[in-house]
Amino acid sequence: MITYKLNILEELKKAGYNTTKLRQEKLISEGSIQYLRNSKPIGIKTLDTICKLLNKQPGDLIEYTPDQKPE
Repeated sequence: MITYKLNILEELKKAGYNTTKLRQEKLISEGSIQYLRNSKPIGIKTLDTICKLLNKQPGDLIEYTPDQKPE
């Protein structure tokens, strides 16, 4: 399962990109913003945009953790 290492929307806000600015400048779609709010996976294009805006690598933002198998 892919999880976020940090609160991406909070990091974007610190960098000067609040959700209004993200939508108005069409940097990230409303749907993707909602996915981030709910810690759901986003698309690779959105991840690419976030990496550019924050000057980070994907591994700085997300990590893979194996799903736990039921016993």
